Amino acid sequence: MEYTKLGKTDIEISRLCVGCMSFGKPGTMHDWTLDAADTEKMVRHALSLGINFFDTANGYSKGTSEEYLGQALRKNVARDQVVIASKVYFNPGRLSSTAIHREIDGTLQRLGTDYLDLYIIHRFDYETPIEETMAALNDLVKAGKVRAIGASAMYGYQFYNMQLTARDHGWASFQAMENHYNLLYREDERELIPICRQMGVSLIPYSPLAGGHLTHPYWHSDTLRSRTDRVLAGKYDRAQENDMQIVKRVQKLAERYHVKMQQVALAWQWAKGVAAPIVGATKASYLDDAAAALDLQLTKQDIAYLEAPYQPHAIVGAINHNPDQGTVLIDEKKDAN
Repeated sequence: MEYTKLGKTDIEISRLCVGCMSFGKPGTMHDWTLDAADTEKMVRHALSLGINFFDTANGYSKGTSEEYLGQALRKNVARDQVVIASKVYFNPGRLSSTAIHREIDGTLQRLGTDYLDLYIIHRFDYETPIEETMAALNDLVKAGKVRAIGASAMYGYQFYNMQLTARDHGWASFQAMENHYNLLYREDERELIPICRQMGVSLIPYSPLAGGHLTHPYWHSDTLRSRTDRVLAGKYDRAQENDMQIVKRVQKLAERYHVKMQQVALAWQWAKGVAAPIVGATKASYLDDAAAALDLQLTKQDIAYLEAPYQPHAIVGAINHNPDQGTVLIDEKKDAN
């Protein structure tokens, strides 16, 4: 395993992060998530590969993702040997000061720890003043409940304004950006990613494999997730025709290098300056494949070949308004009836 520093901090993270949306009581959010016993097996395997970075959220599977992750880590590793990230936003009060102070305590209790290494705002809150949110996050850092803060999918100007607010008040600033980024979705290359690079913010993208679309040479698979995940369909199905051209190029490069498609997709992430792509896994072999991708170095010609068919996509990730209270799954593809 390889490691890097998170933003401008001294927090050392593995170059892969385990996405813990895959953990939690099935049916509370998704049908394909792992129960507590299988979560522990997956966490133990990740640790054996040298992965020390785990990302969850207060809203994943009604809190059971945090519970299962916390239980698994406590049984298998010392707290100071892992980096735990969680998120706040899809909760009553969004990013108000009251909500942030309330939700961090719930997250810490479910995880069974007295601090988070990284606390991420899950989206931009259109109803709470930026100053209120950044002051509350700074409170958590000063109190020792959080070591560093980060942000997730939003528009570049929003992230920039939040960073300027922190700078102007001498508050903690964002050290990580967890945005939607992969070979099939590159809209953040226009504004958000250049801002992050300018500010020394680590990129830790979610969906680096486009929900599995970059792991096989066909669009649909027979996995439980492919059959039941309406969010996956909502995020990607609208651009299927264009994106299959990219999928086929990933396949051809994988055949040329005698590796799996997901290894090409992840190697592209690191070539683009990503610190740690977030990989959700329901099988140990998925983590093995991801770790092996660190051995693959793509050439400039490879990268140009993979990127050439890309066309502008509809925005998926950043939102232009707060969703209805209680919403957890956004970008969901609704049933026809």
